[in-house]
Amino acid sequence: MSLQQLSQAVQYNCHISDARHGGDYGLCTYLMKMREYFRWEKGLGYAEQLPKEEVGEWLAERESLWETLAEAEYRSLPINGGEYAPFEVESINQQLHAEGLVYSAGYGIKNKPHFFLAQLERYEQPQGMSLLVSGRELARDLSAPAAMSLGRQIFLRRESLRRLLWEKLESWRWHRPDNALGRAFACYDFEQELESSLDAMVECEIEMVLLHEQGECRVGEALGESWGEMLMALSFTPAELMLRAVRDHWSDCSSSLPGLIAQGQAASIHFWFGNLGGMRRELFPGALKAYEEWRSAGGTEPLAVVARMGQAHWERIAMESLQLYQQQGSEAASAIQQLIGSNHL
Repeated sequence: MSLQQLSQAVQYNCHISDARHGGDYGLCTYLMKMREYFRWEKGLGYAEQLPKEEVGEWLAERESLWETLAEAEYRSLPINGGEYAPFEVESINQQLHAEGLVYSAGYGIKNKPHFFLAQLERYEQPQGMSLLVSGRELARDLSAPAAMSLGRQIFLRRESLRRLLWEKLESWRWHRPDNALGRAFACYDFEQELESSLDAMVECEIEMVLLHEQGECRVGEALGESWGEMLMALSFTPAELMLRAVRDHWSDCSSSLPGLIAQGQAASIHFWFGNLGGMRRELFPGALKAYEEWRSAGGTEPLAVVARMGQAHWERIAMESLQLYQQQGSEAASAIQQLIGSNHL
């Protein structure tokens, strides 16, 4: 098997996905992601200053490449003499695991396809699920989620999680607000020991990511395939964003928050609430109230209470949303938006 040919084929598909979805981001977010994409592609460390002129030239070249690929077809992947369609994840990994590699393909927000190829660090089967932890990434797209679940398979991307933490640290450093994210970073010595602090935070937060994905798997089984069909039918609507937030809350209230409470890691609790933004924050103000009670009193009971309430609440909202979709099909967007919007917790 030619690893170079395989990496190039996966990266080509990543370029197509980016060409079709690069405009999904606001300008500031887009430029930050492109800077870090450049850093990854050039193999530069986080402490290294990026050469502005070179980044600008690279950005122009990449956008020109995307213009040529917006209508291109995804390539099949050449592996051990065979050709595999890019979404045949299970069959592809059956070929790659013996080579110490892992591959994944799936859909994210606004149905953006995500692809990655990486070195396989760890393979386990906890609680009847398959856990694949990747290390150095050989091909990836602009938006590199730290984790994703496909059925009962969980993919954790250590390098992408490390980069995500770096991006959040860089964004927080602009104004250094006194918020949950800043309190999480304060648990580490980022000013003096950047690389080792990133490593330590990755080791801590990868467990939180795993808890969320385990919750995602269980919630996914409860919802069935109709949930994914609903997201596809309602893509690019406010209802899609709301539905993703509802599912995240159900997963976190059933798995992430109980796990964090049991572990008692203050840094991870701060970090979870530091990432409670956008639609998720708007729909779940009760979680923020519980966080402030935990901060002031120190006991985890407020967090445990809001997790129990949230699990029942978000399960109900998810099931009622699914019922609306089954009744109305793609016309259900408005009704679902009204349902979720009137059921904040």
